[in-house]
Amino acid sequence: MQMTISERAAQLLAARTPFVHATVVRAQPPTSAYPGDEAILLPDGTIEGFVGGQCAQNSVRKAALGVLQAGESVLLRVLPDGDVHFPEAPGACVVVNPCLSGGSLEIFLTPQLPAPLVRIYGATPIAEALIEVCGVLGYDARRDSDPVGAAALPTAVVIASHGGPEAENIRAALDNGVGYIGLVASKVRGAAVLDSLGLSATERARIRTPVGLAIGAKTPAEIAVAIAAEIIAAVRAGGGAGPRRWMRLPPRRWTRCAG
Repeated sequence: MQMTISERAAQLLAARTPFVHATVVRAQPPTSAYPGDEAILLPDGTIEGFVGGQCAQNSVRKAALGVLQAGESVLLRVLPDGDVHFPEAPGACVVVNPCLSGGSLEIFLTPQLPAPLVRIYGATPIAEALIEVCGVLGYDARRDSDPVGAAALPTAVVIASHGGPEAENIRAALDNGVGYIGLVASKVRGAAVLDSLGLSATERARIRTPVGLAIGAKTPAEIAVAIAAEIIAAVRAGGGAGPRRWMRLPPRRWTRCAG
């Protein structure tokens, strides 16, 4: 039995695969799509589902790739000619597509991006508190013991083991391009760990130790909040690696997109 759109969306989210959910919200005949028709668009341009014929699909595909890059929802208006005027409005895009045989479509495009993946090393009170705080944020926080690999590249790595293979985990995170790397340690111990790695100045600048925003945190829970806040800042600035590396752009205004 063929999957429904909602079942396929759940499968993609579980696999941490970004996609765009497209829904027809208005159709002015003649069109081959109707309100309520929906589809999933993958980063490679694949369309699963139906939101219009071939001409409409080309416009939707191009707009969806922009939505993935921006990380912002867009209302796509596919019009048969350029005579219709719309007031300026954020979050909208107009495409003139003359092969729609006189009909027009309005399709709402919503990006579905995986939650930031945070890999946490250690079974310490700070590690436990950070997992809990990240959960409240809706992040995918996982305790780990194996070094980072390219197969499941995280947004952030936090090493809160207070010893053990800290240098090995830092090296693996650096080599795999993780955007946020934090080491829970004092200034003195943190510097010693980094010195043992023989890092370049560029590599050393990528590691945050002491980790977390300077908010005067003392308890494990407070330190976890400080670390989480620093991760949020990195994610919002586009500094995280992995699926959430899509850069956010300003909201769109009514523009004539490539058809």
